[in-house]
Amino acid sequence: MAFIPHTAADVEEMLAAIGVQSIEQLFEEIPASVRAPTLAGIPDALNEMEVTRLMMRRAASDEMALSFIGAGAYEHHIPAAVWAVATRGEFYSSYTPYQAEASQGTLQTIYEFQTMIANLTGMQAANASLYDGASAFAEALLMAVRIHRRSKSLRALVPRAVHPHYRAVAHCITGAQGLRLEEVVYDAASGRTLVDALEPYDGEDIAAIAIQQPNFFGMLEDVDGLSEWARARGIVVIAIVNPVSLALLKPPGEWRGGADVAIGEGQPLGVPLSSGGPYFGFMATRMAHVRQMPGRIAGRTVDLGGREGFTLTLQAREQHIRRGRATSNICTNQGLMVTAAAVYLSLMGPQGLLRVAQACHARTRELVEALTQIRGVRAAFAGPRFHEAVLQLDRPIAPVLAALERRDILGGLNLASHYPELGNALLVCATETKTAADIQAFAAALAEALEDRASA
Repeated sequence: MAFIPHTAADVEEMLAAIGVQSIEQLFEEIPASVRAPTLAGIPDALNEMEVTRLMMRRAASDEMALSFIGAGAYEHHIPAAVWAVATRGEFYSSYTPYQAEASQGTLQTIYEFQTMIANLTGMQAANASLYDGASAFAEALLMAVRIHRRSKSLRALVPRAVHPHYRAVAHCITGAQGLRLEEVVYDAASGRTLVDALEPYDGEDIAAIAIQQPNFFGMLEDVDGLSEWARARGIVVIAIVNPVSLALLKPPGEWRGGADVAIGEGQPLGVPLSSGGPYFGFMATRMAHVRQMPGRIAGRTVDLGGREGFTLTLQAREQHIRRGRATSNICTNQGLMVTAAAVYLSLMGPQGLLRVAQACHARTRELVEALTQIRGVRAAFAGPRFHEAVLQLDRPIAPVLAALERRDILGGLNLASHYPELGNALLVCATETKTAADIQAFAAALAEALEDRASA
């Protein structure tokens, strides 16, 4: 739909209707001292043709570098049909379904998404949705405290192998509410959180424990052992999962004893790496805890005539009830991203998603094998992994990454700031988008970069 600006006659007519002389009068309540007289730094307006040319020029400046960075943001192939459907007008503009009777299509999309997430995680109910995976984790911690009413400590165990951004966001959001997030160390040999590391907390009042699978290092945790330890002590289990990996790995609902809440980042499900966002978080839970789950939940019912209908149900958000009684102040359901994810999952189906997960695992195995044949490069941890791995180099990471970037390769994430104890450590990732030729190109470039640095 074309944008039609208000004409001068339109403006005069509206001002006359409300009884004011000018638009400036509408802002008289704002003190002049805090009003900006001009928009400094804002360039002159452009017409449509000029804007199109500018955007094309900026798009062309984006480098098409080979990326081996993961760390929570993953490059996957997105079938063209996903966004061809998601950007249709009836989806693209149908964002917030406040009026159920006029929002049946949007509500059905949400309902179908919830169903697929519940099936994928092995849980009984899911919402749609949250801002991103990190804020979903914070919401899960707050939800765990509401679930575990007998616990008075407001303590949660968060392994150090959980994504550092998730831990930072959780500290920011839950800290003001008195939650104490206590760090659990990982095993230096395997990069995993061992059950033995939980023994110091045996018999103590702990509200919740977080288990990330795969963890931030890409390693597969002993989810059965960790969840069984927690369930035996009445501790709420929060699973942090990669949705693509769930096509291959045991879902949280089937862990020994089962997780209570499963959350994660939905970006791998059909959302491109658009210079940092937008992303969306998902959350699923047991039916026993569904009233403690924040966000929107769409339900399916039938009317008096037996016809299927959809509606919002179990809403516990600040727009609908008193702020003090709300479970959360989540104000968006990231509806467009959820629509894309629902289309992506529908197109891929169980077998398609399984093939993607298997390809990711295979490409990462090939990547690690190729890179660790280079002198000065070794795998930091031994054991099963999904589509990420930590490599240790015999020299600082930053100059090596700069050298790779000059060769049009984004070589991974430098872990120096997050895990200084690992030394010169690099987190690399390979998904189904990487070919054998891509991996060999990375290996050749890394060998050259290391040789250049050695001779410098």
